[in-house]
Amino acid sequence: MISIFDLAALLLTLSATFGFLNRRFLRMPHTIGLLVMGLLASLALVLVDLAFPAQHLYQDLTRVLDQVDFTAVVMNGMLAFLLFAGAMSLNLRLLRDRALSVATLSLLGTLISTALVGGAFWAIAKALGSPVSFAWALVFGALISPTDPVAVLATLKNVNVPEALEIEMQGEALFNDGIGIVLFTVLVAFAAGSGGEATSAGGIAALLLHEAGGGLVLGVVTGYLAYRAMRAIDDFPVEVLITLALVTGTYALAQKLGASGPLAVVAAGLLIGERAPRYAMSDNTQKYVSALWTLIDEVLNSVLFLLIGLEVLVLRFQVAGLTLAACAVPIVLVARLVAVSAPVLLFRWGGNLCLGNVPFLTWAGVRGGISVALALSIPESDAKPAILAATYAVVLFTIVVQGSTLSMVARRTLRELPEREAA
Repeated sequence: MISIFDLAALLLTLSATFGFLNRRFLRMPHTIGLLVMGLLASLALVLVDLAFPAQHLYQDLTRVLDQVDFTAVVMNGMLAFLLFAGAMSLNLRLLRDRALSVATLSLLGTLISTALVGGAFWAIAKALGSPVSFAWALVFGALISPTDPVAVLATLKNVNVPEALEIEMQGEALFNDGIGIVLFTVLVAFAAGSGGEATSAGGIAALLLHEAGGGLVLGVVTGYLAYRAMRAIDDFPVEVLITLALVTGTYALAQKLGASGPLAVVAAGLLIGERAPRYAMSDNTQKYVSALWTLIDEVLNSVLFLLIGLEVLVLRFQVAGLTLAACAVPIVLVARLVAVSAPVLLFRWGGNLCLGNVPFLTWAGVRGGISVALALSIPESDAKPAILAATYAVVLFTIVVQGSTLSMVARRTLRELPEREAA
């Protein structure tokens, strides 16, 4: 049994080694390079194991990775820190100006995409003879429709887009995962036959209000308390500890109360990022707090994207489900196109949504570790292997292909837009 320290040492050493090799030779964006190198290392181990079965390299690493509960690591560990770091760097005043766009894309876009992906995935699964019911197809739609905030924020670091559009994308990614997780929870209960009142219209509305609304209120309350505590002192070690306590305490309390932990830490991060630097932190404290959360963001992103690449070693795919997985990629892309276009066409009067940005927003719909974590958390069923393979295929395609070509798409689709329109 490998210890937690040994496991952390292995992952950090691999992250540092692959990061160095990527920077020295491949020169891909850091997180994408780590995912690609993790994936290539996984495939290389499989080939070595086939050529030299007596070496047991594949089995040894697989045994180690089997001890990593990917869902727990992402949803109950890394996610809180990564979302807080992303929210702290977001300009709250610009986000308020884009509130209608962000709310529309987060809520209406996620609902439209879930329905379209679920229906198309079920139709193709039925044609291929795959044991995926309509209910489980909708579960896949719910877990794959929200853009992943961690992946989107990591990808945007390498892309030059207008600031207002970037705020819109960051806001959508930070908030739509809360909507997606509520939908996922309801649809899993329905598909597993244990929904009860939770799957009624009133039950869904109550769950959404409790999880999403409760999470936002909790984040504002805890964020304000932390802000007042930081304002009362000028001691950077204590203030750094306050931000760490805010993240862990808020996320843990949200889980105990049944509220959305991701939305709670996003709300807390937005409040701290907006008010603390202006009213509560000295220049010295700002330097240390900013350096800490930049470091946390970079290190956890590196480990997470490496894990996504290595996870192929322990995921149980079925050959029969690979065709359906390949079909899932264009299904999700088309659904993203419709989900982005519909709010633009329906709410042109709002003045914030621009039809010219649709191609870029479609291609920027990157999925990541949250989708994989949700897919792994699905109860065992005949449909799970097909959903898992499809999820992994979409995640790999969006991060590697869409993420690495997003700068080119931005140059081609945004360069002709007037500045007021691009925003």
